[in-house]
Amino acid sequence: MIDESIFKAYDIRGVYPDSLNEDLARDIGRAFVNYLGLSGSRVIVARDMRLSGEALERAFIEGVTQAGADVLDLGLVSTDALYFAVGHLEEPGGAMITASHNPKEYNGFKLCREHAIALSGEHGIGQIRDLITSGKLPEPAEYPGSVEESDITEDYAKHCLNFINTEGLRPLKIVVDAGNGMAGKMLPPIFEELPFEYVPMYFELDGSFPNHPPNPIEPENMLELQERVKGVGADFGVAFDGDADRCFVVDEKGATISGDLLAALVAKNILEKEPGATILYSAVCSKAFPELVESEGGRAIRTKAGHSIIKPQMREYDAAFGGEHSGHFYFRDNYFADSGIIAMLTVAELVARQDGPLSELLTPIDHYVRSGEINSEVADQEATLEKVEEHYAQRDDPKIDHLDGLTVDYGSWWFNLRPSNTEPLLRLNVEASDHETLERERDGLLNLIRS
Repeated sequence: MIDESIFKAYDIRGVYPDSLNEDLARDIGRAFVNYLGLSGSRVIVARDMRLSGEALERAFIEGVTQAGADVLDLGLVSTDALYFAVGHLEEPGGAMITASHNPKEYNGFKLCREHAIALSGEHGIGQIRDLITSGKLPEPAEYPGSVEESDITEDYAKHCLNFINTEGLRPLKIVVDAGNGMAGKMLPPIFEELPFEYVPMYFELDGSFPNHPPNPIEPENMLELQERVKGVGADFGVAFDGDADRCFVVDEKGATISGDLLAALVAKNILEKEPGATILYSAVCSKAFPELVESEGGRAIRTKAGHSIIKPQMREYDAAFGGEHSGHFYFRDNYFADSGIIAMLTVAELVARQDGPLSELLTPIDHYVRSGEINSEVADQEATLEKVEEHYAQRDDPKIDHLDGLTVDYGSWWFNLRPSNTEPLLRLNVEASDHETLERERDGLLNLIRS
């Protein structure tokens, strides 16, 4: 029996070998080619450093070639490099074997079609699941595909460097925590071209993650980076997740910069280069983000979170950039795909063009205090959302919308409450103009949600 829960909204992900093994990987390869009609075409395949990655990649490639498609095998690269390769080489499909920030026992697949357009639950992943579970996978092709290996590390480094002007930058010292993930391979050739000193932490590729989990959104996984930044007197620090498509930054004091404020800095850099550009931001982002975009002369458009939603809207509006509070940063000139490496470079360029520290870049744009994301386990997500909305709708006439969960805005403070796609959780974010309001309203909300 196949564990259908591994076919998720944005990717395929499960525990190896219990719910995801070589046999299923082979079937996913065959179904991927069949769904996109890629027989006779070429598919780009890559993997991260997870211990099960090589075996799953080999099996997936077998499935792809059995279905009649050729394979260009990139080996070990970051997810954003896989997206780049699909777009740059104008191939009709690609697959990254990764479980991103999940613990070491997990692995999975991020799949995309032409122009690096990601498959999602509704558009591709569900259909691939159904092909496999129905037993209706076509027989292997009469002529199997071939496999060719290639290395795009240097090409991707040049691509990333095209997003910044490297002339006239002052020297910086940057601490980089690769978390034993793919940033450890992808970053050295980039830093070779920059006037920056980087202090490496855990650049050795190791899918057992011996130092800490590859999930920098969890505060405990950032502690060592924060201490190292202060200890060596760095200009800032950056941590990457396992497949290096997301990054999280700490300033020169070791203070963590939230994903949405980091995205605001990226937007500032882009608007300096492309005045009037359209920028997308997810509904959970701080008000500081759209305020910064509009003050810099850009057009800010609010959207629901999730790459399968943001990427098509970026194409629709020809948006130069899109940012999420979760540390995903999407770039039009990166085939609308997300890249933690490009985000890091744009922030480094901003810092290297001014005399002051990174924290001084944030001071004039951030006028708010935030709760951070707080999870609450609930028995009934919908009923709890209805209860919270009914309670606050009767209080002082707020603005309410349902773009992404429930957002209630009173002007001086607002909150967003939305359900998790995978767990019985509600995720709460609160933002206010002052600490007293934040603490009072946050506590009141949590009491209501958890009662």
